[in-house]
Amino acid sequence: MKNSKSDKVSRRKFLGAAAVAGAASVAMPQISRAETMTLKMQGSWGAGDIFNDYAHQLVDIINDLGGGRLKIDYLNAGAVVKSFEVQDAVSKGVLDMGHTVPAYWYGKNRAASLFGTGPCFGWDTNGVLAWFYGPGKDLYVELTQKILGLNVVGWFVMPQSPQPLGWFNKEPKSPADMKNLKYRTVGLAANVMQEMGCKVTQLPGGEIVPAMEKGVIDAFEYSNPTSDFRFGAPDVAKIYMLSSYHQASECLEVEMNKDKWNGLAKEQQAIIVHAIQAANSTNLWLAYSSYAEYLQKIKAAGVTVKRTPKSILAAQLDAWDKVVAQYGKDPFFMKVVESQKAFAKDKSYCHIMMNNDFALAYTHYYGKEQPLEL
Repeated sequence: MKNSKSDKVSRRKFLGAAAVAGAASVAMPQISRAETMTLKMQGSWGAGDIFNDYAHQLVDIINDLGGGRLKIDYLNAGAVVKSFEVQDAVSKGVLDMGHTVPAYWYGKNRAASLFGTGPCFGWDTNGVLAWFYGPGKDLYVELTQKILGLNVVGWFVMPQSPQPLGWFNKEPKSPADMKNLKYRTVGLAANVMQEMGCKVTQLPGGEIVPAMEKGVIDAFEYSNPTSDFRFGAPDVAKIYMLSSYHQASECLEVEMNKDKWNGLAKEQQAIIVHAIQAANSTNLWLAYSSYAEYLQKIKAAGVTVKRTPKSILAAQLDAWDKVVAQYGKDPFFMKVVESQKAFAKDKSYCHIMMNNDFALAYTHYYGKEQPLEL
């Protein structure tokens, strides 16, 4: 059957309209249908801390990807609540989001510190992060939402280098030198250092130098060369001991009010999740360069930089065993420890076996200029 002239005209009109519509769909950008949302986030960090820089990197990624439909307003520590109060403020909706560490809220449940820094089962912090995004994720939800009843969701980001043993005015050469030191740390590390014989005080970063000046403490650790230098550690101590098991694997934590999270569009949720993953890389790249730069500034300030003696490291591992035994009476605490230990066994073996002896290579090229204590 032949098509009529009118049929041909109608068909041409339809195809023409379809082509125009198709071209328009290609030319016109896809507009987000999500409601515009501005979220208020506070960190646990002072303005000069590199942790604040890490938080700003995350916020910048979210704001760039949000395209005006999702925006984070970031605030420094103390703008709304104190450093140790960020999680409660997020849970209550006083803040929409927080940038903090589990060691700052482990007083609610000792197992919280295991998600930031626990016993070192031969793994580094990237291994801990891999555990969290594997079996650890459900355990984190169980702790925060079910056991503690917190109205939060959370993620981990920026696997830290092992924390320094810290800052001293007299070099500790053996475990005996740690006894009776008035020492600052946080989280389960406080229990570990107490087992080492220290008299521990838990303080946020901004209170460390004043406490040192007043004699409230006579030794301390905080986190890394950049943060330590910026808040004035070289002004109050002249010996910097690197390498320690008390906080061998800390990660930063991003929390969000659960109701606020559930109120976001799926695309906005995806932006936050992928931004956290991206910030993990940008944070690490910044740390790699910054820590090296500031360690040299610390040395230039007249500080003696030393590696922690193996006898102290071995004593810390023994101390961790005692801390785990103490809190292992809590079934959930032990469930987390056993999950981490099982996860780390083969992964740590692989990591250790595959890694080069970097100190050997460094000494080969630079040993005469900057000898390492091996």
